[in-house]
Amino acid sequence: MKLTRARVTDYRSIDDSGWVDVDNVTCMVGKNESGKTAFLAALKKLNPVDRVSGDFDLKDYPRKGYVKYRRQHKTSPSVVVRAEFRLDQDEIGEIEEEYGVGVVASPVVMVSKDYANSRTWDIQLNEASLVQSLITEAGLPAEIEERAEAASTIEELRSILERLEIKPPVVGNLLIDINSRFRTSLRELIVDDFLERYLPAFVYFDDYSTMRGRISLPDMRRRSESDSLLDDADRTFMSLISLVGTDIGDLESQMDYEHLKAELESASISITDDVFEYWHQNRQLRVEFDLSNANPNDAPPLNEGTILHIRIWNNRHRVSVQFDERSKGFVWFFSFLAYFSGLEMEDENRNLLLLLDEPGLNLHAMAQRDFLRFIDERLAPKHQVIYTTHSPFMIDLNRLGSVRTVQDMDDRGTVVSDDVMVHDSETVFPLQVAMGYQLAQSLFLAPHCLLVNSPSDQIYLQVLGEAVAAQGRPSLDPRWVTIPVGGADNLLTYVSLLGENYVNVAIMMDVSPKSRARIEAKHGKTGFNSPIKMVEVTKIRDADMEDLFDPQFYLKLVNTVYAHELPYELNMKAISGPSPRIAQRIQKFFEKENVCGGYFDQYRPAAYLLSKHLEFRSELDDSTIDKAASMFNRVNSLLAVNGSGNGSSGYTNGGGNGGAKVGASSAWSFGSSRVSSPA
Repeated sequence: MKLTRARVTDYRSIDDSGWVDVDNVTCMVGKNESGKTAFLAALKKLNPVDRVSGDFDLKDYPRKGYVKYRRQHKTSPSVVVRAEFRLDQDEIGEIEEEYGVGVVASPVVMVSKDYANSRTWDIQLNEASLVQSLITEAGLPAEIEERAEAASTIEELRSILERLEIKPPVVGNLLIDINSRFRTSLRELIVDDFLERYLPAFVYFDDYSTMRGRISLPDMRRRSESDSLLDDADRTFMSLISLVGTDIGDLESQMDYEHLKAELESASISITDDVFEYWHQNRQLRVEFDLSNANPNDAPPLNEGTILHIRIWNNRHRVSVQFDERSKGFVWFFSFLAYFSGLEMEDENRNLLLLLDEPGLNLHAMAQRDFLRFIDERLAPKHQVIYTTHSPFMIDLNRLGSVRTVQDMDDRGTVVSDDVMVHDSETVFPLQVAMGYQLAQSLFLAPHCLLVNSPSDQIYLQVLGEAVAAQGRPSLDPRWVTIPVGGADNLLTYVSLLGENYVNVAIMMDVSPKSRARIEAKHGKTGFNSPIKMVEVTKIRDADMEDLFDPQFYLKLVNTVYAHELPYELNMKAISGPSPRIAQRIQKFFEKENVCGGYFDQYRPAAYLLSKHLEFRSELDDSTIDKAASMFNRVNSLLAVNGSGNGSSGYTNGGGNGGAKVGASSAWSFGSSRVSSPA
C-alpha cells in the first residue's frame, strides 16, 4: 500500500492544507513556522509506529475556531487527516484469493482520522462479484440459482435464501457458510483483515529523537514498562538495544560482562560502518559503548544503578567525548540510523512511511548531499519518505516535481502546493539557491575558464565576437567558459573555489598589487609576467573592456540609456580627467553631478548594446574590430599552447598535477599554466 496524496484540516496552523500529492520521496520546502512540522505531525497520528502518540488532542484545534468547535466535538468530530493509498497487485491478489476475483473494484483506498480518534476507511468493492462466486461454488439448483443471481450484496443473497420455503441441503450449507464468514459487512472484514495490516506505520523523526550520551538503566527500565513514559530520544535508545540483541535487565545486572561488551561492540561496529558508507566529513570517528556504576554526586536519574555510556572516539586526536557533546550532525545521523535499523530488525518486511522533520539540519552542506544519497539508496527502495527542509542542499533538483512548497497565508493558514509560482520569494528562496548552485556547478564542468570582471564584460565578449566572426575572423573559442567575479577583490575566492576542476584558468581583469599579494600568499609566487596584456591590445594604460570601443561610440550608448537622468549630453570634454579609462571618467562625472545618486551602472550600456547589436554592428569602426580580433587571438592561443603540455608560467593550485592554473599581470592580462612566454 502506497500513499498517493494526503490532506490535513483543522490542525494547529492548518485550516486546510489542500490535497498534497506524495511521491516515493517528497520534499516539503517552506519558511520557519510555515506549518511543515504541523503537517507531518498530523500525518503521523494516522498510524504512528510507537502506537502511543496517535491520539489527536482537542487542544490542537486552531484557536480561532476552538470555542465554536468544542460545542460540536462530541456529536460531529472534525476530520483531521485524510490519506489516499493505492493497493499493489500482491495486496489485491491476497484479498481476491479470500473473496473472489474482481471483488476489489478500484486499487485506490481512502482512510481518515478525526478528533474522536476514529479511523474510517473507504474502499470501492464489487460485492456482486463475491455473490456470484459463492453461488457458483455452492452448486445450487437451477431455479434457486436464477433467483439468487438477482442479489448484488451478501445481505441480499442471505435474505433471498432465507425466504425460500424449501431449502435443499446445498442452500443450508451456503447459509451456514455466509453466516459464519460474514458476521459483519464485507467492507469491515476487508478493513480489519487486510487494510489495517497493509497500512504503513508512520515513523516521525526530528532533532528531539537524538540519543543521549548517558542513560540510567534503572530509570530507563522503569519508564519502559509504560511506553507512554518514553520520549523520542528514549525510543531511539530502545531501537539501539534491540540491535544489540539484549535487554535493559541484562545490561543493568552486567551479567557476563564480556559477552555484553562483545554485543555492544558488535552493534557499534555495524552501525558505524553503515554511517561511514554515507558520512564523508570525518572518517576518523567511531562510536563506543561502556558500562559503569553511577556517580552518587550526579543529578538524578544518573546517580543510581548502572549507567550506559555512549562515546565517540576520534582516532585523529586520540580522544573520546560524550556522545551528545560531539558534532550535532554526526550525532543526529548516527541516532537516525540506529532508530531506523532497529525498526528494520523488528520486522524487515514492515511497511514504513518515514516522516523526517528538518533532517540533517546540523549537517555540513556536502553531508546533506550525502544524506540525500542515503535517502535514495537506503530508504526509498523499500519505504516512502516525506521530509521537510529549508536548506537548498537538501533539495534534489533532479526531482523538482516532488518538491512541495509550504506557506502560512493570511486568512487561510498553512497551504501546501506543488506550484512554486503561487508562493512568495522567501518561501521558494531555498529552491532558487539550489538552482543557482547547480548552475554554478555546471560551469565547473568545462575545462577552460576565463575570469572576467563583470557581466557587462561577458556581453562585450559576445557582441564583439559576433562582429569579428561576421568578417570571417576567429572570435572567442567556445571552449572558454566566462565567469564574472565582481572585481579583483573576489579573485582569490573564485580561484580557490575552482580547485582542480579546470585544466586552464585565465584572468581577464586588472590585478592590483594587493590582489596579487593575496593570491601569491595562497598559491605561491609563480610570476605575473604573462605574455598578453590589455595595453598591448588597446594601447591604453590600465584599460577596461569598454576601452576597446571608440570613445564616441561608447558615449553614444551611455547618452542613450541615461537620456532621462543626464543633465546634458556627454562629450569628451565633459568627462575629461586624468584616468585613461573611459568608464572611470564617466563615474567621476556621475559623482560630480549627482547623476543616479553618483553611481554609473556599466551594465546598462552593455545590455542596451546587446539588445541592439545588429543595428550597432555597422557602427563599430575597423580599429575596434581589429583590437577585438587581436584580443581573441591572444586568448585562444593559450588553449593551443596549453594543449601541447609545454611551459609552466602561472599558478598551480594543488602542487603539480591537476590543479587550477592561473596567470595574471599588474595590468589587464591573460595567462595559463603550461604557457611559455615568447622570446
